[in-house]
Amino acid sequence: MSPRKVVAFGGGHGLSASLRALRHCVPELDLDITAVVTVGDDGGSSGRLRAERGGLPPGDLRQALVALAGDHPATRRSAGLFQHRFAAAAAAPEAGSAACGTDPLAGHAVGNLVLCGLMELLGDPVAALDHAGAMLGAVGRVLPMSRQPVGIEARVRGADADHPDKVRTVRGQHQVAVTSGWVESLRLTPAAPAACAEAVTAVAEADWLIFGPGSWYTSVLPHLLVPGLAHAIVSSPARRLVTLNLVAEKETLGLSLADHLATLRRYLSELKVDVVLADSTAVGDPEAVRRAAESLGARLALAPVAVTDGTPRHDPAALGAALVPVLGADR
Repeated sequence: MSPRKVVAFGGGHGLSASLRALRHCVPELDLDITAVVTVGDDGGSSGRLRAERGGLPPGDLRQALVALAGDHPATRRSAGLFQHRFAAAAAAPEAGSAACGTDPLAGHAVGNLVLCGLMELLGDPVAALDHAGAMLGAVGRVLPMSRQPVGIEARVRGADADHPDKVRTVRGQHQVAVTSGWVESLRLTPAAPAACAEAVTAVAEADWLIFGPGSWYTSVLPHLLVPGLAHAIVSSPARRLVTLNLVAEKETLGLSLADHLATLRRYLSELKVDVVLADSTAVGDPEAVRRAAESLGARLALAPVAVTDGTPRHDPAALGAALVPVLGADR
């Protein structure tokens, strides 16, 4: 039987946790894994490179590649190199110099620079990601949701504490992620970016599509706002799984887990889901979440998927164990 083709959508730490969990499924399930990654990051090293060099922000793409890196010692060292972040240099000034100046490498992850170099060298982000994946012995493929970088904008009520009823536009992924108000609507700029053709093909051929966990407004929902990708998601014969977060993040403060599911339908009304996976402790009273899942056509699956130290992080091994019976169901 051919491998089960799984496409996971997201960005940042949430997608990384999902991909690491899928890696844990591989000994029991034969999976063909594709990550489709948001391209809206404008903060930190990615934001600096995007502003200075243009092209796709590399940070979320790098994290997905590292999550899929092979287990050979050499590839693990390469993955560690990709994650290495330059500290500020402490070099003494040259003779006759009055000051050291600013260190341009400080804060950059090596992998971000490698990806930017590959994108410039090869002239195509997909070719660059495939090459980087080969360097890391990746056990899956990483694709951008679009070959063009996007901006993320939100209409936010109460972002100004002195005017709690005022609605204003918050621009940029980072600013939306840290907003203290209530996000009333979300959009991309440009409004209709072209979907990555390889991502559309992967979705069309998939057995499972996985959304979450991750920052809901800045990592999960943007995929639903790319018209070509949204059409592919709705049209795909694949089954669909949503993995819920453990707690609300700053951008979704005030949203219940049931509200998180409702936002999926709000931004893609035709979306149907087969399974909603939630942590059995974080979900609290499951009835509201069960009803919200059923409104999407899904059943609710509960499992202990959080780390045991009390921090709101998914445990890749536990999440993988919970995914095995779901993804392994008869096709």
